[in-house]
Amino acid sequence: MINIGIRAHDIEADSLEELVNAVSDKGLTSVQLALSKSLKNINTDSGALSPGFARYIGDAFRDKNIQIAVLGCYINMIHPDITERNKAMDRFKEHIRFARDFGCSIVGTETGNVNAKMGYTEENFKEQPFFDVVESVRELVAEAEKFGVIVGIEGGVNHPVYSPRVMKRLLDCVESNNLQVIFDPVNYMTLDNYKNQEDVFHEAFDLFGDRIVILHAKDFIIENNRIKTVPVGKGLLNYHALFEMLKAKKPFIQVLMEATKEPHIEESILFLRELYKRSNRHV
Repeated sequence: MINIGIRAHDIEADSLEELVNAVSDKGLTSVQLALSKSLKNINTDSGALSPGFARYIGDAFRDKNIQIAVLGCYINMIHPDITERNKAMDRFKEHIRFARDFGCSIVGTETGNVNAKMGYTEENFKEQPFFDVVESVRELVAEAEKFGVIVGIEGGVNHPVYSPRVMKRLLDCVESNNLQVIFDPVNYMTLDNYKNQEDVFHEAFDLFGDRIVILHAKDFIIENNRIKTVPVGKGLLNYHALFEMLKAKKPFIQVLMEATKEPHIEESILFLRELYKRSNRHV
């Protein structure tokens, strides 16, 4: 059985109650919750969190048998302005401190950008941005170790951790089991490799499959000679090959849909369930 959840802010909701009910009504078992994006009528600024806050939000989901699988706290951990970088790091650490009160063990982020504004740049691929990421991740992981929490790092071509090999290098540089991987295969797709995407899957699983704790599910097409993200099941990602690997190597891993909004959510859920059921366990 596939364990499907969703990025909570991909569901339109005006209140916590409405959000929780919408997730439950769709039969989903988990969410990735980015507080500032999903709880717009509640103060989620830095300094606002507390055990009471976290327990209140966590209980709302628990009452519907929904797990907060990941607290999304997407920061620019290598922001060029050191003051802004430190603010971002402090915000992530605050999420770490209270993650357990949410009923969550993973706080997740991507690895940032050399520019203040996020976007693709090959400047991210140089050595110094990588070393800056290592420094920031070490600091976050050191905090996570104090609280028994996992730092989930998500790589992708828009970031300094732009390939499976660079992700493995990061894991080797930060020697801690409190550092694990959020794997989004679409994030690694390029015009050069998308026709051989199974090779990318195999490389990732070979290099750090044992460290993957969450799978992100979205899809992509080629439009105007660029990779464009589309809802799950509407693109070119080879989910059949991916699910064969998951069944064999990561049974019951939480699969969190992202970039999939209405009116596509239920269709995408059905797509994932049917394809997972049909895939076999032999890789």
